Amino acid sequence: MSDPRAADADLTAKAKIRNAALDMYAEQGEDRVSMRAVAARAGVTVGLVQHHFKTKDGLRQAVDELIVDYHRSAIERAPRDGSPAEVAAARDDAVRQMLNDNPAVIGYMRRVLLDPSGPQTLLRQLTALSRDEVGKLREAGFASTKRSVAEQVVGMMVRNVGQLFLQPLVDSMWDQLDADQNGEPKPTLSVDARN
Repeated sequence: MSDPRAADADLTAKAKIRNAALDMYAEQGEDRVSMRAVAARAGVTVGLVQHHFKTKDGLRQAVDELIVDYHRSAIERAPRDGSPAEVAAARDDAVRQMLNDNPAVIGYMRRVLLDPSGPQTLLRQLTALSRDEVGKLREAGFASTKRSVAEQVVGMMVRNVGQLFLQPLVDSMWDQLDADQNGEPKPTLSVDARN
């Protein structure tokens, strides 16, 4: 699968609008960004935004789908050879690399997934994608069938987004402690979920 965001020169107006919305929602939050502001960032009229997405909710849904496409693309690129542990590590590494390469995805996910009052469509979509991936891994013999699918999905999601949410907290504590002045390397968080 190609890059879900593609190069600006290759994009349709609809994709440019969606990408502008992702960037702005990641920076400011959806509630602070108007359709008019998205149109201005994308270099189109607000009427064209409404033509493609109808409403602000339709635009948010398109951004959510883009985030899921980023994850799906990363998962599909991960190698599926080696031991089950190696396959799981390769998949987690591919998602981690995708997140590192796309700060707007991280910003958007932090805003959306940490707001329990907002629509949880992105969380539902990412959970469904993880459930599908766990099913494929189980069928291929790369994931245990002794643990429940639910436990495996939660573990996968926590490994992939736990660090995303908690590393800034670790970084902030580290900065407050001025520990790096002593030449100590900043800790990198590793997150896992277990029953």
